[in-house]
Amino acid sequence: MLQPVIIAGGSGTRLWPLSRQLYPKQFLPFTGDKTMLELTIDRLSGLDCAPPIIVCNEDHRFIAAEQLRLSDTPHNGIILEPAGRNTAPAICLAALLAEEINPGSTLLILPADHHMGRPEAFIEAIARSTQTALAGALVTFGITPSHAATGYGYIKAELTAVNGDPQKISEFVEKPSTAVAQQYLESGEFVWNSGIFMFQSKTYLKELQSLRPDIYSCCEKAWSGKTNDIGFLRPDKKTFESCPSESIDYAVMETTTNAMVMPMDPEWNDLGSWSALLDLLPKNGDGNVQVGDVIGLNSANNYIHAEHKLVGTLGIKDLVIVDTKDALLVAHKDHVEDVKQLVEILKKQQRSEYIHHREVYRPWGKYDSMDQGERFQVKRITVKPKAKLSVQMHHHRAEHWVVVSGTAKVTIDNVEKLICENESVYIPIGAVHALENPGKIPIELIEIQSGAYLGEDDIVRFEDLYGRV
Repeated sequence: MLQPVIIAGGSGTRLWPLSRQLYPKQFLPFTGDKTMLELTIDRLSGLDCAPPIIVCNEDHRFIAAEQLRLSDTPHNGIILEPAGRNTAPAICLAALLAEEINPGSTLLILPADHHMGRPEAFIEAIARSTQTALAGALVTFGITPSHAATGYGYIKAELTAVNGDPQKISEFVEKPSTAVAQQYLESGEFVWNSGIFMFQSKTYLKELQSLRPDIYSCCEKAWSGKTNDIGFLRPDKKTFESCPSESIDYAVMETTTNAMVMPMDPEWNDLGSWSALLDLLPKNGDGNVQVGDVIGLNSANNYIHAEHKLVGTLGIKDLVIVDTKDALLVAHKDHVEDVKQLVEILKKQQRSEYIHHREVYRPWGKYDSMDQGERFQVKRITVKPKAKLSVQMHHHRAEHWVVVSGTAKVTIDNVEKLICENESVYIPIGAVHALENPGKIPIELIEIQSGAYLGEDDIVRFEDLYGRV
C-alpha cells in the first residue's frame, strides 16, 4: 500500500492577485469548483493507498485542515514546516513520520498544485513503477513534452529499450533556452521534470543521510523534538530553521546512483502562470477564457477573471485581466512570468496585497475588511457554527458589533450575553472579550473598529482554541 505525501507549501506568486502569501494557489480553485489540493486528493482514488500525509506551511495549517474536512478526507498527519526549506527537508520529515506509522512505507510524493487532464495515465505510471521503488530505486516521473518549454527542468533517460517501465537516468538539465528546448523536443530523449517521486521511506532516508548528512541530521533532530498541537505535527522550530534549504533534485536525485525516471503523459500542467491557464481552460469563439461576469466585444485570446464585479472589454487581445476585491492585474500574456517581479515590488513597499486578500480566512471563519479610514475600520465577520474566537483585548481600539444573522454568545469582562439578529454590543478599549457561535448556522456580523491604532497585532490573547499567541 502506498503512502501518499502531498507537499502543499509554496506561495504561487506568479498567480497573483488570486494567489497570496497567506492563501496560495494550492488552496484555490482554478479549473473548476475544487481547489488544487482537493483535486490532488481526488487523484489518489484510483490507487491502493493509505490516507495522505500533508506537509504545509505553518501559516496555512487551518486552510489545509479545513479543506481536508470539507472533502471528508482522512489523513495520516499534517506536518507544519516552521520555515520554508525546500523539498528535500520537507520530504525527509514525511519519511520520518511514515517510518513511525508503517516502517518500509513506499512514498508517493505529490505537489499539491498540479493539473492532470488524464489521471488514468498517471495511475498506470504509478502501477508500472511500484516494483522498481520496492527494489530500492528512487523513481521520478517525467512528463512527455508537448512543446519546447523553457520553464521546466529536463531529464534524459536511457530509452534504448522502451517498454513503458522506469528507465535509468543519464542526465538532469536545468531550464534550457528556447533553441535547446526545441532540440530536446525533437530528439525524443528528454522528458520534463514533474516533481513527482516514488521510493521507500527508508531508501530516501538512507540516501539523504549518505549524500546530505547535514540536511538529514537537522531534520532528524527537529523531528525527535516535535510536538503535537491539536492534531498538527510541529518539528522543533529552532533546529529546523538551521537546516539547509535544498530541493530533492539537487540534494539527492542528481547525485544518487539509484535514480530512475518513469515517462508518462497525463496531460500534466503545473499551473505556473496565467498563460498556462489560458492554454488549459475552455475558450469561447473568440479564444477568450472568461471566469465570472465578463462581457467582451471585439476582444480575442484573453484570460479575464472577474471575481466580484462586471468586467467589460473592448478591442483588446492577448491580455490577462484578473480582478479581485483589492487588486487588479492587467498584463500581456507574453509577460505574465514577470508577475513575480511585481510581487517583489509589493513586498519592498510593504503592501498588504501580496500577503492576503481583503477577505481573510481564520480557523473560526473569515472577515472582509469592507472600509477603512483615519481611526476607523469596518469588517464583515463570519463565524462558523460551534466556533469561537480567542479570549482577547485591545490596547488601542474599541469595537461595536452588529449581528446581521445568527445568534452570538459574547463575553465582556466575564459577563456573558446572547446577541441576536439586529442587536448590537459595544466592547470598550481594554475590555477582555470573546465571541462564540453556539448555534447551528453561521453568524454574520458587522464590526466597527475605532481608535488610534487598528492593526491586527493589537491583540492580546489570553485563551485560544487554535494555539495562536
